[in-house]
Amino acid sequence: MSRQPLIAPSLLSADFARLADEVVRVADADWLHVDVMDAHFVPNLTLGLPVVRAIQRVSPVPLDCHLMIEDPERWAPGYAEAGARNVTVHAEACTDPRAVARDIRAAGALAGLAIKPGTPLADHLDVLRDFDTLLVMSVEPGFGGQSFIADVLPKVREARRLVDSGELTLLVEIDGGINADTIEQAAEAGVDMFVAGSAVYGADDPATAIAALRAQAAAAMPG
Repeated sequence: MSRQPLIAPSLLSADFARLADEVVRVADADWLHVDVMDAHFVPNLTLGLPVVRAIQRVSPVPLDCHLMIEDPERWAPGYAEAGARNVTVHAEACTDPRAVARDIRAAGALAGLAIKPGTPLADHLDVLRDFDTLLVMSVEPGFGGQSFIADVLPKVREARRLVDSGELTLLVEIDGGINADTIEQAAEAGVDMFVAGSAVYGADDPATAIAALRAQAAAAMPG
């Protein structure tokens, strides 16, 4: 069965003074990527659960909450209970990834595991069977607008191989520096879900930008 690329605009690149309008601007997307930063796990502070609840009420597409926070065991289930479709926690922040995945799923969402650019995939293969998505960071977490780190693509290729062989069952997601110049590399390597910030929100017409990125990725996907 052929795969279809999924586009998740990153709300981090939106105008935070007009969040409700900015959410609606990307109604043609597949998911809406929401970065939650706590100023501890990463240096920046963005938004938290009350704002996510408000976004959920107006979003025309499912929310993809990326928790760049300490103590995800405590906080992650709340984002699932708020209605997020997918809640991703960082492998580097978890003491018990399987327990977090179980609690996220029990609260009604898909469970995602994110790894930083320098984190080996091999260190976490044993727990990935408990997750529904793998988020490979192609920039260092914590800041928007960074340049794509192509050195992470071997991890994407290995994850794709494991999914295609049936050893894992999950969506492969990438986040960081995805735009018209980089999406084809990521698609060729095996990504399913592409997080794009300024490439979508910086465009005059986000719907056109989403369609163009989706077409580029589809053309580059193997098979």
